[in-house]
Amino acid sequence: MVRFLLVFFVALLLPQLAMAEEFANLDMTGTERGIYTVLIFVIAYGFVMTEEFTHLRKSKPVILAAGIIWAHAAILAQQKGVPSEEMHAAFEHDLKEYAELMLFLLVAMTYINSMAERNVFEALRSWLVRKQFGYRKLFLITGVITFFLSSVADNLTAALLVGAVVLAVGSDNPKFVSIGFVNLVIAANAGGAFCPFGDITTLMVWQAEYAEFFDFFKLFIPSVVNYAIPASVMYFAVPDEQPKETTEAAVMLKPGAIQICVMFLLTIGAAVSFKQVLHLPPFMGMMVGLSALMIFGYFLKTKFRMEGEEGFDIFKSVMHAEWDTLLFFFGVVFAVGGLGYIGYLELLSGAMYEGLGATTANIMVGLISAIVDNIPVMFAVLNMGVDMDLYQWLLVTLTAGVGGSMLSVGSAAGVALMGQSDHKYTFFSHLKWTPAIAAGYAGSIFTHYLING
Repeated sequence: MVRFLLVFFVALLLPQLAMAEEFANLDMTGTERGIYTVLIFVIAYGFVMTEEFTHLRKSKPVILAAGIIWAHAAILAQQKGVPSEEMHAAFEHDLKEYAELMLFLLVAMTYINSMAERNVFEALRSWLVRKQFGYRKLFLITGVITFFLSSVADNLTAALLVGAVVLAVGSDNPKFVSIGFVNLVIAANAGGAFCPFGDITTLMVWQAEYAEFFDFFKLFIPSVVNYAIPASVMYFAVPDEQPKETTEAAVMLKPGAIQICVMFLLTIGAAVSFKQVLHLPPFMGMMVGLSALMIFGYFLKTKFRMEGEEGFDIFKSVMHAEWDTLLFFFGVVFAVGGLGYIGYLELLSGAMYEGLGATTANIMVGLISAIVDNIPVMFAVLNMGVDMDLYQWLLVTLTAGVGGSMLSVGSAAGVALMGQSDHKYTFFSHLKWTPAIAAGYAGSIFTHYLING
């Protein structure tokens, strides 16, 4: 019941997604129809939060909610006499924001899937398993790899890839898997906070132009502190033992693997250049990189076809993108955007940022994101029209990125690893380390204040 009330309170106050200042909201939050749309959002998000138990993909309820909410927003606009062109402009603004982010993420996911298909990550896993590191050394290695990998891949992908290593070497030691997975969740979320490519929320702040690309690297040391404090505490609980020996053979990279890795780095450079130099949306640079990958894939496919073997197929990598995440993103964008158009923005702005002040409110954003997904939370913050300086925008980027580490259900990485762990990593096994994770959360905020305040 307490959790439901928290979700309801947050949903009531969290609205307005990508609503530009030129689109006035309807200011009809007190109407029955307006309250009904909030309830629809709460119910849909309830299904999202119980995905682990219902196995209903999170995209399905939020897309339905988005359609219902915007239908009611359109009716409210007609009742108020708002010109249809004005309502369409607000709706299309949400569509533009979603399209830019979706295309950006789709390219990044395609590159990650292409590298996986070329055995890049499987070769890394095989190497770590065959090196026969002790559990404590492996705890540190996997954490550091996840931290840096999640700065260029999303935290979910990084956690799952390195999680396979932890499972492989700890198959006969459930305690190591449990602690190792907590370590990966913290590392993945911390690593994604200091680079626009590492977390959707960081990417949104960059694309909204509240901070420049290189500004985010000011969060590197706070992110390290966020990971290092709980990792130092957990390190002494890791079994000081050696995993069982393995006879696993080395995994070889497929042709083109190294070239695709280099192309991904160049694509990231293109995205930054399009934004910083040409003042175009960064997704355009990503699409240029995708075209390069498609052309390279054509040559790989042609070569293998001539040799009578199955070649590289770029569209298989596109097909295996995290479409549930992309469609969930669509539902959140339009559901929260519709609520914002009805007028719930001012409730959040007044209650948090005007009433509590920017610092307290931004710290609360991180705590809320441990319960509710950080994407709608950040959407609301980005478009409330709050006047904050760079320090505060970096603070909310940090807290929204790492706050989800405090609970296993607070981030996609945690939820996915619970499913991967075969009951060795659970909500309660993570909860026992929440005090140490909270200490890291506080330490990262204090470090940000010392360095960037």
